[in-house]
Amino acid sequence: MARTPHPAAAHVADVLISRGHHGVLVTHDAPVPTARAVAAAHGVDVGAVVKSLVHLLDDDPVLLLVSGAHNVDLDATGPRIGGTLTHAPADVIRHATGQSVGSVSPVGHPTNLPTFVDEALGTFDRLWASAGHPDVTFRTSYSELLRITAGLAIDVGP
Repeated sequence: MARTPHPAAAHVADVLISRGHHGVLVTHDAPVPTARAVAAAHGVDVGAVVKSLVHLLDDDPVLLLVSGAHNVDLDATGPRIGGTLTHAPADVIRHATGQSVGSVSPVGHPTNLPTFVDEALGTFDRLWASAGHPDVTFRTSYSELLRITAGLAIDVGP
């Protein structure tokens, strides 16, 4: 029996479809709140998992879509995107995305967040990202991710 998707995931699917993505979501039997959990669920390298991270660029929220194998070097990445980059508190993440920490999707937010995409994701043919709920993911590609998010490719390392 098919389960009805969580409203946040259904909204993400609608946004994906409106941006030319097939909108197919994968619902897991248990939450997959980390890049390692998503990688294990799909049998892929952790680097092929898109972490959707909200940070503050000076005082404004921005979205960084980062390979599951990477951490963002705040001191190096901030100047690359034009300011000082810091971690956003959970309440800012929830307000900016309408989604919970650990299940933020690259799309489907109430406002258009400036989006920056880790160039390392381009080394994988297929990527997996959260669909706005802890037990739902979707597949995409690097070029499609850039397109559906209007993201700018950047280096997030030192």
